[in-house]
Amino acid sequence: MSHEYKSTPLFGGALVVDLPTNFADVSKLRQVPDNQEVYIDKDGFTSIIVDITERVGPAGGGLESDGRALTTHLEDLVGDDVEGLNVWNTAETEITHLEGIPAYTLIATQTPKSSKSGRQEDQDAARAAGPDFTALILTLIRLEKESTDILVTINVPHIKGEYDEDDVDLELGKQGKLIGNAVEYASRIWESFKVKDWGLFNEI
Repeated sequence: MSHEYKSTPLFGGALVVDLPTNFADVSKLRQVPDNQEVYIDKDGFTSIIVDITERVGPAGGGLESDGRALTTHLEDLVGDDVEGLNVWNTAETEITHLEGIPAYTLIATQTPKSSKSGRQEDQDAARAAGPDFTALILTLIRLEKESTDILVTINVPHIKGEYDEDDVDLELGKQGKLIGNAVEYASRIWESFKVKDWGLFNEI
């Protein structure tokens, strides 16, 4: 299924990217850090976050140090929940309008820790309160000259009753509808992402 997109200015128009039309700017609802833009699906739970962070790792790139940077950012994102993390694949990514700039994307799932209590009702309550698991599609764009890493994270919570459990088995390559949509959003972002004002990276 193809989605409708609109060209969306980020960070005061310094960046431009196509985002799905049914995603809303979270900063209109609550405070968002200056180095982030957050959009959330008005009809679901998926969110898209663009994060401008300090570059991780030594100058000079290469797959090894870029791979380590990707891991570092992923661990920062998931925080203490690293136990339930599975990375399913990692690939080099081409950002159409940033030729020659290294970028990488990974798909991971994060399963929440089960309740420490052994009581079944406590575990059921913990599960009811949160997603069964959250899929993450994380794209890292390495701007070495600007000493900047740009992270584009698509968070896809899978909440019981909101998705078809039989459709999702990443070990078998079955992504299901929600992750399939997120993969489509990601590829549209890679094609449309443009930097309009490189001065942005001096300010943040």
